[in-house]
Amino acid sequence: MEQRGKTVLVVEDDRKIRNLIKIYLEKSGFEVIEAEDGYEGQRKFETYDPCFIIMDLMMPRQSGEVLCQRIRGECKSDVPIIMLTAKVDEQERINGLRLGADDYVTKPFSPQELVVRVETILRRTDNRCSKISYRGLTVKPQRGEAKYNGMQLPLTKHEFRLLHFLMKHPNQILSREQILEDLYPNNEKLVIDRTIDVHVSKLREKISEAGCSSECIETVRGMGYRFVTF
Repeated sequence: MEQRGKTVLVVEDDRKIRNLIKIYLEKSGFEVIEAEDGYEGQRKFETYDPCFIIMDLMMPRQSGEVLCQRIRGECKSDVPIIMLTAKVDEQERINGLRLGADDYVTKPFSPQELVVRVETILRRTDNRCSKISYRGLTVKPQRGEAKYNGMQLPLTKHEFRLLHFLMKHPNQILSREQILEDLYPNNEKLVIDRTIDVHVSKLREKISEAGCSSECIETVRGMGYRFVTF
């Protein structure tokens, strides 16, 4: 199942386990953000706003239980969460689920099965994960929000729709005609192609001011534009 644009935060203090999970997730098309303890996990959650979190239960500095409580409580987020643990006690699993975890996986585990669990939960909770995110740049179409590393971007309606349209089709060349049709579906004849160039210029300026490289929006001469993720 292709999951372009879906960012997974992996919070795990064991580097080997973290790297293994990352390899399998990236093979399935996910973007992976890593954290090695609960405090770093909370900071990266707030910065990158991932679509999914895989977290270890027992971690230094801040446990997975505390991190889960803060994400569900203080942050008021319903992002899907899978808990990893070496414990096999039934009550521990029940406690994790009551804290707000969507699933509970006991170590040792199959990384391939873990990815399938992520995909299955995402299918079930897709309305929570309609946002698209690449390297800290995130759009949430249902809320009309665009952020870079947690910072709100002051985009106009058409600038937001342009960014969303480009990010929905990563690494694909989109012609001005295609972009015009998406931005102005009822007024194609009233808008000229160069209007898109103005929107792109303003959009690049605003994401650059926020600290994001404007090179992620590439001009392909004679063809159009594309959002570059590689």
